[in-house]
Order: sequence, then C-alpha cells, then structure tokens
Amino acid sequence: MKVAIFVPCYVDQLYPQVALSTVRLLERLGCEVVFPEEQTCCGQPMANAGHAGAAVPLARRFLDVFEGFDHVVCPSGSCTSMVRTHYPSLVGDDPRLQKVRGATKELCEFLVDVLRVDRVPGRFPHRVGLHRSCHGLRELRLGSGSERNVAAHDKVAAVLSGLEGIELVPLTRADECCGFGGTFAVVEEAVSGLMGRDRLADHVAAGAEVVTGTDVSCLMHLEGLARRQGTPLRFQHVAEVLAEALT
Repeated sequence: MKVAIFVPCYVDQLYPQVALSTVRLLERLGCEVVFPEEQTCCGQPMANAGHAGAAVPLARRFLDVFEGFDHVVCPSGSCTSMVRTHYPSLVGDDPRLQKVRGATKELCEFLVDVLRVDRVPGRFPHRVGLHRSCHGLRELRLGSGSERNVAAHDKVAAVLSGLEGIELVPLTRADECCGFGGTFAVVEEAVSGLMGRDRLADHVAAGAEVVTGTDVSCLMHLEGLARRQGTPLRFQHVAEVLAEALT
C-alpha cells in the first residue's frame, strides 16, 4: 500500500522524530511511504485565529499536493480534522475535496480503519497516561467524549493496549482539554496553564510514567508545564511509543 505522509508544522519544526517514527512504523507494517516535499501548513493556525481567508490558499495547496494519493497519513488529530472537518467551508467548490478528505487519516485511525491492525508487535513496559486531544476525540471520533452519550471505538487505546508490558493508567477526567488550544495558550495563558496543570495532576495521581497522545502540540504544552514545576513525567507521541516498542 502506497501512503503519503503529511507532516504538521509542529512536528516538522520542533519534533521531527515523530515523523520519522511514523514512517518507521508504517514501513514495518508493510506500507510504502512517500513524503511529498511540496507540502506546506494545512492552514489551521490562520483559521483558528479567525483569519479563514488566509487559510484558503493553504487548503488549496494541500489539495494540489495530495490529490494523487489514495491514502494520506498524518500524525496529528488536529491537522487531520482541519482537512476533514473545516476544508469544506474553505474550498467547498473544489472537485478534488471529497477524495482528499476521504483519503486523509490520523495515524491510529489509519492503522485501525484502513490497515485493520488489531495489534502492533512490540513491547513497552511502562505505565502510560493517554491524553485524548480535543480535535481527535470530538471531531474525528477517535474515542468517546463524556459530554455525549455516543459510543465510539477508542482507536488510540486499542492500538496501544496491544503492546506487551504496557499499562494504560485510568484517569479521573480522561477526556478533559489540556488548555493548549493554539493561540488560546497565548491570549489566555493563565487559564491555559491552570488547565494544563490539572491534567498533569491527573496523570501523576494515576501513577503514569509516560504521557502519550496523538497531538505533539498538546504534549508540548504539558511537557513545558511539567518541566517548570519539576514533575517527573516523560512525554512521547503515540508514534514514538509504537516505534520504540518495535525495537
């Protein structure tokens, strides 16, 4: 299966190891992975800041780059959701939109729904707290949010739980926002920090050694808070956890 990887800005600029781990994992599972070098930002920062018009050229660029692929995998729930949920309001008249929307999947979503992987081979003997980021949970339905009585298969937990030795620790408020929210962390930094510290306390109380999730932006926010208050937690994107388990 030929797969194009879309690398979000945060990953490209700050956490390139997440993209490398994604490629390694997909290749181990039998995929041929290609990286279209013409790709740019998906436009999410502009759209979230209220500048939808500035996101339109980037959305059209995304369609230009990825229209020729049947499968586009992204190690980010928020960027995947930008394409699937918000592109119709930006480029709804573009005839390529429906194909690209259908082709674009978050990493764990792709493993479960396309590759039909029920277990990733490997061992990860750690107590792990799973942070369920808002876009993946509430827009992509990677799991069930407590605010809606709608059942959804927890795809991220399903992929992780197959690893030998892993223990996913139970959190008190497993689907609560970490407070990052892009520009929200800048314009409402006090509230954002309080929300993040609440999430850290939940992971610590549950006995987590490692905190993982589908969005490196949320993990970056939590890791920064943890460092400032001296909380001994390790933060790894789910792609890093799965790739490390393969060794």
